[in-house]
Amino acid sequence: MRRVFEAQLIRYLIVGAGNTLFGYGCYALLTFLLTGVVPYAYMLAAVLSSVINITVSYFGYKFFVFRTNGNYLQEYLRCYVVYGTATLVNLTLLPVLVTILNLFVRPPEYAPYLAGAVLTVGTVVASFIGHRRYSFAPQITSHAGGGGP
Repeated sequence: MRRVFEAQLIRYLIVGAGNTLFGYGCYALLTFLLTGVVPYAYMLAAVLSSVINITVSYFGYKFFVFRTNGNYLQEYLRCYVVYGTATLVNLTLLPVLVTILNLFVRPPEYAPYLAGAVLTVGTVVASFIGHRRYSFAPQITSHAGGGGP
């Protein structure tokens, strides 16, 4: 069981590194493209990139990390629960962190990029636990009647 966990953790770190780079790149690109077009562009970028990143992450985790069969919609929706929770926390903390970083970062236009990077670290740790224990957890089925398997 320990080897399974270790192999799974290594695969998670590989996929997670790619997802993190892709996710942050998507956020940074959207922030860049939307800045000057809409107010609080970094907030809209965070929401849009989250939708894209959750979908990309789901496929990597399902087929490479946790290697589950079936349950496509259920696992996809569970990924949204795990990442959705992290996204809500990030959306709450992002403007606070950007405001604080604006006091220290020069030019202040870099603050949303740095804030996004900082929040990404917490998401990586929390998402592994959430995906392992919830999104892609083995399904336990109960048998009616209390008989054997």
